[in-house]
Amino acid sequence: MSKFISKEKKEVPALSTSSLPDIVFMILFFFMVTVTMRESTVLVKQGMPTASEAQKLEKKSLVSFIYIGSPLDAKLGTEARIQLNDQFATVASIPEFIASEREARDEVDRKQLTTSLKVDQNVKMGIVVDVKQELRQCNALKISYSSIKKKEGN
Repeated sequence: MSKFISKEKKEVPALSTSSLPDIVFMILFFFMVTVTMRESTVLVKQGMPTASEAQKLEKKSLVSFIYIGSPLDAKLGTEARIQLNDQFATVASIPEFIASEREARDEVDRKQLTTSLKVDQNVKMGIVVDVKQELRQCNALKISYSSIKKKEGN
């Protein structure tokens, strides 16, 4: 028996890239489904108080947030400020904010709209009372306070 020896050098076959677009689209779809976008950037300190009887809100899509705390940027001062969406506001601009939040919802959901106050634990109650009075005047009566649930044993 004789051996057949080829004098040609064998080349490595080219890498198939036909499935590459499928893989890229699967990864893109995965990130589109799993990543949630933050609705607003918090510009105030948020040291949430603890609560022993905290409950979770059922429909977070029907919640409007009002942030109250001292600004993160020291250039803006240390006095407590109100943040509506992505900008600082005054108590007088709350009715306009509530009206815009109501307009953004379906008519069926407008009565279920809840205003959640995310208040820093070091804020004095005067500004919180002013915000609550303004909410009462514009008939936004469902108010909740955001807090951190107290751990058992503390």
